[in-house]
Amino acid sequence: MTAADIIARLEAQFGAAIVEKHPEALDPYVVVDPQKLVEIACYLRDEPDLRFEMLNDVTGVDYLEPDSKKAAKAGFDPHVEVVYHLSSFTYPGRRFTLKVKLPRWKDDVPGRLPEVPTLSGVWPTADWQEREVYDLVGVRFVGHPNLCRILLAEDWVGHPLRKDYEYPLEYHGIRGR
Repeated sequence: MTAADIIARLEAQFGAAIVEKHPEALDPYVVVDPQKLVEIACYLRDEPDLRFEMLNDVTGVDYLEPDSKKAAKAGFDPHVEVVYHLSSFTYPGRRFTLKVKLPRWKDDVPGRLPEVPTLSGVWPTADWQEREVYDLVGVRFVGHPNLCRILLAEDWVGHPLRKDYEYPLEYHGIRGR
C-alpha cells in the first residue's frame, strides 16, 4: 500500500479533517485537524490493512522567523507543529507521518501554550515523548496522565526550543555563558 493509498483511505474516512496531504514527501504525511487526531490515530492503528502499531516518535517544531527582515520571505505564518512518525510491525517497512499545526499561543495570548489531545491512550510510548515536547517546545497535551517536565527542572521558565526563547543569564545563583 502506497502513501497515496493511505491518504486516500484517510480522506474517504475523515474528509475535511485531512487538512493537507503530501504523499511525495521524503516522509509522506498528512496534516490533520487537532480535534480529530485521536480518532485518526486509532483508525491508523486498528484498521486491519493499515496497522500502524508503533509510534516511533513525537516531536515539536516551532515555525517562527525571529528576524523581521527575513520573516516576509520565510514562506510560512508563525505556528507550532506536532509531528508523529508511525510504523507497522504487521507490514514491515510501512511508515507514515501525521502532523498537527497549532497557533504558537493559545487564543493568540503570549505565554498560553497551544493544546492538542494526548495520544498516550492510543500508543503508550507517547507518554514520555509528549512530555519532552511539552518541556522543550511548549505544547500542552490535553488528557495526558502526567504532563510534567522531564528534562528541565519544574521551576524552569519557558521552553528552550522555541525560536524566541531567551536563555536566562542565571539559574539559582549559577551563572551561565
